[in-house]
Amino acid sequence: MHDFIKPMRSPFKKHIDSNTAQKIATRAWLAFEKLVCGDAKQVYFKKHNEMDSVEGKSNDTGIRFKDGHLLWNGLSIPVIIRKNDIYASIALQDRVKYCRILRKRIRGKIKYYIQLVLEGIPPKKANKETGEIKHPLGQGDVGIDIGTQTIAVCSSRDVKLLVLAPSVENMEKQKRLLLRKLDRQRRANNPHKYNEDGTIKKDNKEKWMWSKNYIKTRNELVELQRKMADKRKQDHHRLANWMLTLGDCFKVETMNFKALQKRAKETKVDVNGKCKKKKRFGKSIANRAPSLFLSILNQKLQYENRTLHFIDTMRVKASQYDHQNDEYNKKTLSQRWHKIDGRKVQRDLYSAFLIMNVRDNLKEIDRQKCLERWSHFICLHDKEIECLKSDNQLVGSMGV
Repeated sequence: MHDFIKPMRSPFKKHIDSNTAQKIATRAWLAFEKLVCGDAKQVYFKKHNEMDSVEGKSNDTGIRFKDGHLLWNGLSIPVIIRKNDIYASIALQDRVKYCRILRKRIRGKIKYYIQLVLEGIPPKKANKETGEIKHPLGQGDVGIDIGTQTIAVCSSRDVKLLVLAPSVENMEKQKRLLLRKLDRQRRANNPHKYNEDGTIKKDNKEKWMWSKNYIKTRNELVELQRKMADKRKQDHHRLANWMLTLGDCFKVETMNFKALQKRAKETKVDVNGKCKKKKRFGKSIANRAPSLFLSILNQKLQYENRTLHFIDTMRVKASQYDHQNDEYNKKTLSQRWHKIDGRKVQRDLYSAFLIMNVRDNLKEIDRQKCLERWSHFICLHDKEIECLKSDNQLVGSMGV
């Protein structure tokens, strides 16, 4: 691929150096490699004005960062670094491996950033007054039961049932209104592209007409989606930082979120003879991004020479196990409470408790540990349920 793009770079050699062109070729090859290996169904090509980042291979040639300036093809652009950003000043002491130029549209204006890929481990943020590390790594086992919208966490220090990315919830309504407005404007501008029943004419190859108001609404939607992505990532980092203080051995079920996003293949009929919806959890997974949270948590653990342990879901069966009777009982998804040892226990919190007590082989639950930690878990469980009952922002799947 690097040899293949040599003649293509020739007209742009004044602007694109060889290292940058080779990195673009590498990105293209990785996309095709996924298709060849069966990890992707098709390759999506960049359209005009959609390529928002370019990067180099090292900090010696091509795109470089030196003495607070971006150097590239004769350009020397000063980089704005906040004076009071202590974290950035400490991080910049490490060696720069390579640089990436990133273009973002923020509030309708295009802004450019330089991302530095540094060598080593990121510095830990400390309290300015005391100098202590803000999020020190705890000790002990931590069980995680993650769903499409919620996450249950169980440790010896705390038991919590939380909503993933709560900041996104308020923006979802705005997004829904903008999407409906876009659809109305698109239909008004292109009546020739739709059938009488409202469906799109597949055989109509005429160009779509976009009005100024349609483009304005579309830009508003793009800005809202950017805010949602930033808020979602910020919430995930905050949650991961808090969870690091609970323990150092994190266990979670192996989840296939891509399968949960897809529509159901089989057509099922309810009691009244109506076809059930084939939609599953695509919308909630897109908004809450549970897989992204696990990636962020695992990345932070790797900085501490730890890793996220994925248990064997088919062998453990945390949602069916009863540690008091040492037996498995199948339960429907709508059943949000279990009765264990004469006590009502929330399903997700109990699953997190069982996952916390999985053996080191990650294939079976240690019943002895469950019996020893049961009384302490019940105290923390009841305390968390009381807190949830006083909270107005709850999800129906919690069952509280």
